Amino acid sequence: MASLSNQGGHSAQVKMRLLVDGGSILVEQLGPDFLLVNAPFDHPPGDASMVLQVDQSERRWNVHLPHGISAGSKRVAIAARA
Repeated sequence: MASLSNQGGHSAQVKMRLLVDGGSILVEQLGPDFLLVNAPFDHPPGDASMVLQVDQSERRWNVHLPHGISAGSKRVAIAARA
């Protein structure tokens, strides 16, 4: 009978944030055209930056918030910035 082993296993540390107007919002989920944020607040449509950290690696890209952010909804629409 074969023995299962977890040798060399790794669980990545993943953190996602939305940077908007000098502030940072924790992102709980990232979809192709939306985010789910931890603590939404009212913010008008505009530009923002997405930050994805996986272990020691970080990636940033610019996004547009076509409908802004609503304090009443964790879902935030995003679009690529032109």
